[in-house]
Amino acid sequence: MPHTARGVAAVALLFLLTACGGGDGKPAAKASESTEPAAAAQVVAPAKVEIIAGMTGCTAVIRIEAAELRQGSCRTGQGDYIIATFPKDSLKDTWLDAAAIYGGTYIVGPQWAVGGKVEVLKKLQPEIGGEIVQLTGSGPSPVPTA
Repeated sequence: MPHTARGVAAVALLFLLTACGGGDGKPAAKASESTEPAAAAQVVAPAKVEIIAGMTGCTAVIRIEAAELRQGSCRTGQGDYIIATFPKDSLKDTWLDAAAIYGGTYIVGPQWAVGGKVEVLKKLQPEIGGEIVQLTGSGPSPVPTA
């Protein structure tokens, strides 16, 4: 399917989901609070760095362009962060496992991850959805909410 047709299909699906509701009313992915922008991030899969960046008020600078992932960096008034997108969730999981060596905090969604300081990620999460995880040497673990 051409990219344009896929984009039109994704937008049409988004309108259908927001206008008519869907299924049991539960979000497709775990998110702290459901908002329209966060719902859009969950629908756009495979995710695009540029779309997630736009939802956070950033024009990303693409740093990595590869078959396994695309990565961009953002610098906004909210702080600095990276956005990584993947063609498959298994590639995202492999990337997160490798990143665990270095530690760090990420918002993780379907086929994407956004990394930065916890304070920055907590500001971004209502816009993009996902789950905040803390990476350690033993793998990802949820960040406590208080």
